[in-house]
Amino acid sequence: MQQTTLAIIGLGYVGLPLAVTFGQKYPTIGFDINPSRIKELQQGIDKTLETTAQELAAAQFLSYTTQLDDLRQANIFIITVPTPIDAYKIPDLTPLKRASQMIGKVLKKGDIVVYESTVYPTCTEEDCVPLLEKESGLVYNRDFYCGYSPERINPGDKQHTLTKIKKVVSGSTPDVAQQLNALYGSIIEAGTHLASSIKVAEASKVIENAQRDLNIAFVNELALIFDRMGIDTTEVLEAAGTKWNFLPFRPGLVGGHCIGVDPYYLTHKAESLGYHPEVILAGRRINDNMGSFIAAKIVKLLIQKDIHVKGANILVLGITFKENCPDIRNSKVIDVIRELQDFGTTVSIHDPWASPEEVLHEYGIDLMTTQKLEQAAPFDALVLAVAHREFENLEIKKLCNAKSVVYDVKSKLAKEVITARL
Repeated sequence: MQQTTLAIIGLGYVGLPLAVTFGQKYPTIGFDINPSRIKELQQGIDKTLETTAQELAAAQFLSYTTQLDDLRQANIFIITVPTPIDAYKIPDLTPLKRASQMIGKVLKKGDIVVYESTVYPTCTEEDCVPLLEKESGLVYNRDFYCGYSPERINPGDKQHTLTKIKKVVSGSTPDVAQQLNALYGSIIEAGTHLASSIKVAEASKVIENAQRDLNIAFVNELALIFDRMGIDTTEVLEAAGTKWNFLPFRPGLVGGHCIGVDPYYLTHKAESLGYHPEVILAGRRINDNMGSFIAAKIVKLLIQKDIHVKGANILVLGITFKENCPDIRNSKVIDVIRELQDFGTTVSIHDPWASPEEVLHEYGIDLMTTQKLEQAAPFDALVLAVAHREFENLEIKKLCNAKSVVYDVKSKLAKEVITARL
């Protein structure tokens, strides 16, 4: 076999750790369409915080580019672009299709294209391969080959990192599958699982987060029920959790680029085949509506404390989609914020992890700095929306008065300082 030269397409939360790891052993080209992203990486800076400056420096065989022609020397292309949904919850394959068309222009005989982006089963071979064939003039499984190896990156998780998570691998022919299995196996300490086909690998990915989504939907529904009963959901779950086989899920906002998105890829494909998935979509409806429930609950608590809702000064702690991570994509905290604003309240947001520029661009919101928190206090209500470690030692009482509403979405604050929790 000729020398392996890899091209990683898309250097975000998934692509960069992959490029850095491969770049320690193989000639690797990291490609991104964002020039500023490339410039930052060349300077040893990763604003996603998924890799350190030391890890970037250790990738001695890794180079970066925004130029398509630089990819011609590669013989294995790994596509890690986003696969979001649109405003109607329909899979948006635009980035994936554009990446496929782009790679098709530089594809050569014998090359392999691997997809890591989350898709529905059959997407690689039915949606992407025809674009590769059209742009390259080559024939699938004769002139070039494909594989699918779903990403399992968990942003902000420093324990379950790329090399420590078992990797599912598949290829369009048995030989290609074995070749890709060996390639990934050379960097993944946890080992690999060789799927029998690309479709099986695609399906395995899309159900991972659908399963988690349904489990969270169940406890979210419990929270809705127990709220009507005046029962503390956290206490119920702690009591039930004393049984050895009770799963430790907690209610909350389900956002991000995986759990709140991936199930729609599976349901979209199912509906195209004439099957209407009821359980998966029911879970999605519950989770998508939790922001509205939380905001309405906070407003009820304000009224109960004789605090005027219109003009109430509310502080929301956290806007990223999860704790200790700068990722704001598909954050469901914004649902709480928008609902509270619709009630006529004045909402301030503080998040030490989020980029002020990204939040302003994405949501039109100016984040409140740490210095301004005490100046703006006391707040009529405080909402812990994201459990960043910086909030653990925050003096809640200094930000509120005795009458204020303190609502704990994450069940992390001391019970004596909160008014209610999800």
